[in-house]
Amino acid sequence: MTIYDFQLTTIDGWNKSMEDFKGKVLLLVNTASKCGFTPQYDGLQKIFEEFKDKDFVVLGFPSNDFLGQEPGSDEDIKAFCSTNFGITFPLFSKIHVKGKDIHPLYEFLTSGGGKKEFSGKVKWNFTKFLINREGEIIGRFEPKEEPETFRSAIEEAVM
Repeated sequence: MTIYDFQLTTIDGWNKSMEDFKGKVLLLVNTASKCGFTPQYDGLQKIFEEFKDKDFVVLGFPSNDFLGQEPGSDEDIKAFCSTNFGITFPLFSKIHVKGKDIHPLYEFLTSGGGKKEFSGKVKWNFTKFLINREGEIIGRFEPKEEPETFRSAIEEAVM
């Protein structure tokens, strides 16, 4: 199994295959609108804009798994992200990133995608997984790590 085997629903309700992102460098982030780390949306949008011409894409996965910090509907989330942060990177429908209802994509990510150094449960909102052009996990960044702190890892991946 690879990252490209998963199907998801966009925040607008469309089916989307991860295969559509094949050959791109990806940063997958579980997000929430009412979290102390929510201001990271700004840094995520900036890094997306900076590297999108090099086939880099940030993918946002809203989740209400941590203290109910993403209570809104998909429409609410989209409006919040657009209005407050000018988000233009792809957002997906709310999913579970932990627990018995964990989405298969996050089950794959938290297993490390076959790499033990990247495995482990998502502990909070804004955990980030960096994926190379071959679909392999090459970095995992915890919620406190702002996008600018791992900019060099993104630069290396897109070169």
